[in-house]
Amino acid sequence: MVSYQRDVGEFDQRARDYDQGWRGGMHEEIVQRTLGLALSFAPSPRRVLDVGCGTGRLLRELGRLVPGAEELQGVDPAPSMVEVAARESAGDPRIHIRQGFAEDLPFDDGTFDLLVTSTSFDHWRDQSGGLRECRRVLEPGGRLVLCDVLGPLLWFTLPFGCRGRARTPARARRLLAAAGFSDIDLHPVYASIIGAATARR
Repeated sequence: MVSYQRDVGEFDQRARDYDQGWRGGMHEEIVQRTLGLALSFAPSPRRVLDVGCGTGRLLRELGRLVPGAEELQGVDPAPSMVEVAARESAGDPRIHIRQGFAEDLPFDDGTFDLLVTSTSFDHWRDQSGGLRECRRVLEPGGRLVLCDVLGPLLWFTLPFGCRGRARTPARARRLLAAAGFSDIDLHPVYASIIGAATARR
């Protein structure tokens, strides 16, 4: 719990300059690649949720690329991230940002047809519980695109405080299947350590 609270606190402090510098550039590239994958997987989403939305960059770009989308929701546990995302996204009335946690999503069952999460999954307190919540808020046949620290070379990190994390393709598949997802597939995204899993509810 302490490390999780520390993670949230660090993101809270970084919110105002999160999109700046080399790190911001890297996140921008990951967002673009995640969006490309998501739209190849679900070309015309109507109701989208971004879990761990950060500054809302992915939702704003998705809103630009998919003018027919009706609802673009984002949740993030860090209050300052929510504040920045809400301010930066104010020009698109479809975008709504609120504070929330993957393990307790504030939405009804079957609300969304696409759920995306980009570079937040590795920070979830309970990945299995969060995935069950993601499945719950997806409609039948809804799609999940999960992009994060995920690659075959990351097995060596697991003994160093990362036990139970889905950092390898095999572990990601097991967690997604246990949460009830089907049609699970893995995709390279950035360098050799950022990958994505796609799945269907």
